[in-house]
Amino acid sequence: MNWYDARLAFICEYHCGSYSVCPHSRLQTNASLLSQMTATDSELEPLDPAYVADVLSRPPFVQIPGVCNVRDLGSYPTATPDVVTKLGYAYRSAELSSITEEGARKMVSLGILTVFDLRSDPEMRKYSSPIPTIEGVDVVPTPVFKNEDYSPEKLAKKFELYATGTTESFMILYSQILEHGGPAFGTILRHVRDKPNSPFIFHCTAGKDRTGVIAAILLKLAGVDNHFISQDYSLTRVGREPDRAKVLGRLSKEPLFAANSEAAMRMLTSRYETMRAFFNLLEEKYGGVETYVKTYTELTDQDLKAIRSNLVVTTKSRM
Repeated sequence: MNWYDARLAFICEYHCGSYSVCPHSRLQTNASLLSQMTATDSELEPLDPAYVADVLSRPPFVQIPGVCNVRDLGSYPTATPDVVTKLGYAYRSAELSSITEEGARKMVSLGILTVFDLRSDPEMRKYSSPIPTIEGVDVVPTPVFKNEDYSPEKLAKKFELYATGTTESFMILYSQILEHGGPAFGTILRHVRDKPNSPFIFHCTAGKDRTGVIAAILLKLAGVDNHFISQDYSLTRVGREPDRAKVLGRLSKEPLFAANSEAAMRMLTSRYETMRAFFNLLEEKYGGVETYVKTYTELTDQDLKAIRSNLVVTTKSRM
């Protein structure tokens, strides 16, 4: 049983008390998900549509029409026995700009009434992807980067780093996210501290880098092992696939990518080892997740204790 099936089994035990009787047990992967996502000879190639549809129909993916790469951060085991991250509370995704009416209804039905948008205004204008208006849903602008960070010169430098696709380049970019993201991340973390019963979703454009960093921070604060967080990060390889053509179309308008689609696809890689390297960066440069959060968001030890408590649930209470 690979890691994805093992987690699915865990979800079944969590919900139903028995993997063997849970309907989710029929949802087995057709091949090793990890090998398909990280094989160096295939990571830039399109995935089989049937395979993508199959994986996206299972947890942790959530179907919200018009939105790509939606995942529930719940059901991950933590370092504390019988304690897992809370299902149906924290969600991650790509941009919501193309959400359909059906998708909006689905989001509200999930109880998601707060959206944290990590994008900046110039980014939304550049891609004609405004914040949607959804009745009953509060969209909170929480940009990671300032407007001036989207100057042509700064964007060109970012694209050059992304185009290499190397772990080292991603660490430069992720360090920039950490340096600039404190206020945005603090807003999300204060929601967790103050509203433990109010589900929320956070997103950037692709739902990979800025979204991946705050997702990692949330899961790390909850006590989830780096291995599982890195595996969740790598799921974006499948999660973003339905938007592949749209993303490539956007990037093809950038001079660097106009005649180099491979460079564009390298920008979108989400390798397991990238997130593992991120945790090394977080530890070595910032003193670990708790020190980073306290330094860059001005949250306290007491706040972190409340946040951790609000992100998890004891499984025995659900059986």
